[in-house]
Amino acid sequence: MTDAQTPLSSAHPLSPLDETHDPHRTSWVSSAQIPATDFPIQNLPFGVFVPKEGSSEAWPRVGIAIGNQILDVVAAVDLGLLEGTAAKACDAPDLNALLALGPEDWRDLRRQVSALLAEGSSSAPQDPAVREQILVGQDAVDLCLPIEVGDYTDFYASIHHATNVGSMFRPDNPLLPNYKWIPIGYHGRASSMVVSGTPIRRPLGQRKGPDDSMPQVGPSRLLDYELEVGCVVGGGNALGSAIPLAQAEAHLFGLCLLNDWSARDVQAWEYQPLGPFLAKSFASTLSPWIVTRDALAPFRIPAFLRPEGDPAPLDYLSDPSDRSAGGFNLTLE
Repeated sequence: MTDAQTPLSSAHPLSPLDETHDPHRTSWVSSAQIPATDFPIQNLPFGVFVPKEGSSEAWPRVGIAIGNQILDVVAAVDLGLLEGTAAKACDAPDLNALLALGPEDWRDLRRQVSALLAEGSSSAPQDPAVREQILVGQDAVDLCLPIEVGDYTDFYASIHHATNVGSMFRPDNPLLPNYKWIPIGYHGRASSMVVSGTPIRRPLGQRKGPDDSMPQVGPSRLLDYELEVGCVVGGGNALGSAIPLAQAEAHLFGLCLLNDWSARDVQAWEYQPLGPFLAKSFASTLSPWIVTRDALAPFRIPAFLRPEGDPAPLDYLSDPSDRSAGGFNLTLE
């Protein structure tokens, strides 16, 4: 998602810089030093993997990507190399127990893992047999959906995207009046969330072109992909109890890539007056790796600056720390 070896600045109180962000820190995992790697020691994203067929340990396990390898967190815990509440929460088939903790536990585990994998660290295992025991090659596993998705909200967050899509359906009025005032979103279908690499079946639905007298049913002819950022949230709130914006980021575990598939011809016919339904519910593809908020601390930037003349957010949607460092400087592919 971003080059984690070129730190910028960090000003957000919930994303402090520490030794894990040191651009000079290297790992004893040699592939983590390859310049083109997505997984240097400064990144350390979380995921879930299953050893491929033939392994005697073919069940989902929490792992952390490092170079072309995966740190088997459960194996490291069993060997006494990682400890604490967050480390023990990784003894599960998904990341949900870890997500249910909080920033301090997440940060503690990241620091332990960084020290474990760092070249020259006193925490790094020196025995080659131990190193082999806690690592598994990424080419030797299948990657799983990293979380059990209990709820999924899709936000219409980019004004550029909203204008582009709105012009497809409303050429004369692409942005509706509420867009610049309130977060626009809808609940997606959590049951059709799949991990990257899963084959997607072209959906069936009603389509009605501008010159058609009546709709027809058939496979979508305008299947669209969407490059989006997924925000993985851990730790909930009591029903009816709001989370103030100043506290919201404490619930954000990390970011990942998301492909929000869309059947645009089905969407154009069905979306009014209540919004997307079958055009959006057939699949959403999630990256197998979640980049933690802490890993992205060097890339914090001010929140998106609204153009002159746009309305300012209402008070409950505004916070000083969010304005100063509420954004992430990311390049997506």
